Amino acid sequence: MNHRPILKNKFYLYLTEFFSGVSVMAVELGASRLLAPYFSSSQIVWTIIIGTIMIALALGNLWGGRTADKNPDTDRLYRRLLIAAVWIAAIPVLGKYVILGISGALVLTVNTNFLVIAAFCACMVIFVFPCFLLGTVTPSLVKYTVDSLEDNGKTVGTLGACNTVGSILGTFLPTFVTIPAVGTAVTFLLFSGILLAIGLIYFLSSKVRWKTCLAAAVLFVLCAVFGHNGSFAFWEDELTYEGESVYNYLQVKETEDRTILSTNVLFGVQSVRMKEEGLTGMYYDYALAAPVMAGLSNREAGSVLVLGNGTGTFAHQCSAYFPGVQVEGVEIDDKITDLAYEYFDMSPEVKVTTYDGRAYLQTVDTTYDVIQVDAYQDITIPFQMSSTEFFTLVREHLNPGGVMVVNLNMHSDGEGSINQSLCDTIASVFPYVCTVDVPGTTNRELFAAVDGDPIQWLQANRADITDGELSLQMARVEQNLTAYTPGDHILTDDQAPVELLGMGAIDGLIQDQLGYYQEIFREEGLSGLLSRF
Repeated sequence: MNHRPILKNKFYLYLTEFFSGVSVMAVELGASRLLAPYFSSSQIVWTIIIGTIMIALALGNLWGGRTADKNPDTDRLYRRLLIAAVWIAAIPVLGKYVILGISGALVLTVNTNFLVIAAFCACMVIFVFPCFLLGTVTPSLVKYTVDSLEDNGKTVGTLGACNTVGSILGTFLPTFVTIPAVGTAVTFLLFSGILLAIGLIYFLSSKVRWKTCLAAAVLFVLCAVFGHNGSFAFWEDELTYEGESVYNYLQVKETEDRTILSTNVLFGVQSVRMKEEGLTGMYYDYALAAPVMAGLSNREAGSVLVLGNGTGTFAHQCSAYFPGVQVEGVEIDDKITDLAYEYFDMSPEVKVTTYDGRAYLQTVDTTYDVIQVDAYQDITIPFQMSSTEFFTLVREHLNPGGVMVVNLNMHSDGEGSINQSLCDTIASVFPYVCTVDVPGTTNRELFAAVDGDPIQWLQANRADITDGELSLQMARVEQNLTAYTPGDHILTDDQAPVELLGMGAIDGLIQDQLGYYQEIFREEGLSGLLSRF
């Protein structure tokens, strides 16, 4: 063992243990943000992240203990910290390209469980190695700090406490401080910079391995220069806004005719605001059938609640086409609400509550004519807003003759599909259910009522519509509305495997869209595939 001056006091070793614990958890939380735009932020992805990092730590513990027994040299440990620091700093620069490369390769070869396999491979390539190196810290420090059997329990306990306290801090700081304040990329850089500083102080205080220190510092600076902007949307040249909140990666884009909000997706739109009044060309136009069904076209007053308000697209459309309607929104992400006022001109008359949609219903007694559920994002479906218990809450907050509209978000059919489970669940609570697909999108709108058939209500109330554009849109909806025949695939608070069901939808989508190219790749290889373009 090298007797470096800085190790005369065990405090520095405890500090090393503390910040290694901080960094592991910071990497884990940063990983969820890096992967979310590509694989969603579902429980499946979280399970993969936690699982792969625990594997890395376990292997690091095992290898670190064996190498420390063979050669108790502290220089080896701090070199590993420098390597881990540079690797973590490089993640914002290279991580997204690695993810796209892995996804591109797998999408041509994998027909089932694509999400699991792709996310697992990405985690293994990007996050396992630095966490493996950090996993060597604890067994190495145990070897370096235990001088006698008399105080080994105290020493090991102190190291464990330092790591645990560091892990706690590394859990709260990224989530509540660094990611909302400076973003995921800078969060990676901040915590990798701390590891780098620990390694540099160790070597420079002993006046050894200055070349190694210089190389590590230069690489870190390069990573900071090229990765500090934190852009996930590197295919976009001109974004009006790009940032992060506690819950989401956010981007706002201006086009000639609209302002667009996207969250946690490579491509896709969550909210829009048309620069000229009119229909959006999106699923919101189909959801407007709900207030027509509820008879709000010929009433001077009415009430609409939007669970998952976003930047207020549906709220605005309801206010525009049904002037007497009072609209309320519930949005869990207050940053999105801020963007709604800043970029999307959301009316201050729309009362928006920052809360979980289900929790909000449990706290209020107010009833509404229309309740829109728009909290599903691709396969990221909050399980607590997919169960019979939740839809029972919605039913209890509807006025007589009220209508619930749900954006199911994905065309997913067949036995055991996510849409079948959601529709069956809703049909177990609401006696009248119908659906309509939105052409050119993956969206499907579901309408449900207690007191009568929404299809008949739409037919009866269309004559009351005075706006010509809206009248034509309702004709399209009516033409394609289909009554739903319920089954027995019921989701409950106790059992709602929405993540696995959503994964099946992704597999089906890949097969539908890329099955032709997969077949060419299997038969003719990459050259045959490229020849088709």
